[in-house]
Amino acid sequence: MSLVGAAEQTPRLPAWMGGCWIETRGETWIEECWTGPRGGIMLGSGRSGVGDTLLSWKSMQIALDAPRRARPNAPIALFASVRDGARTMYVWRPGVGEGDGIGFENPAGGFPQRIRYWRAGDLLMAESAMLDGSRAIRFEFRRPGSRR
Repeated sequence: MSLVGAAEQTPRLPAWMGGCWIETRGETWIEECWTGPRGGIMLGSGRSGVGDTLLSWKSMQIALDAPRRARPNAPIALFASVRDGARTMYVWRPGVGEGDGIGFENPAGGFPQRIRYWRAGDLLMAESAMLDGSRAIRFEFRRPGSRR
C-alpha cells in the first residue's frame, strides 16, 4: 500500500481507498465511496444522515496533473464539493498522511484546512482538522456489512 517511493516524493493515486466505506454511531451514519484509479483520477461521493434522513452529501476527486494548471508544484490534489457549496481544492503535502496514508491541505480555507486518509488493518481512517491539527474530527470507516 505504498503511496510514495522510497527515493522520491512523487504521489500515486491511493488505490487502497477504492470501494465503499461506512461509519455508524447509533442511528448516525457517514458513507464514502471511491472509484479505483483510472486516467489519473479517482472519483468519490459521500453522504451522511440519521436513520432514513439525509443530512448532507458531497462529491470528491483525487486527481494527478489536473491541479498543475492552478499550482505548478502540486502533482496531486483533492477536490471536494459539498451540498450547495463551492468546489474546494486541497493540495497534497508529503508527510501530512499517517504511515502509508495521504494528506491534503488548504491553508487559505476555513474548516477543514487539512484532510488525511490512511488504512488501519481493514479500516479506512480519515481526519479533518485545521492546519495546526486543532478541531480534529476522526472517522473510522468499515466496509458495508462488516462487523464492528
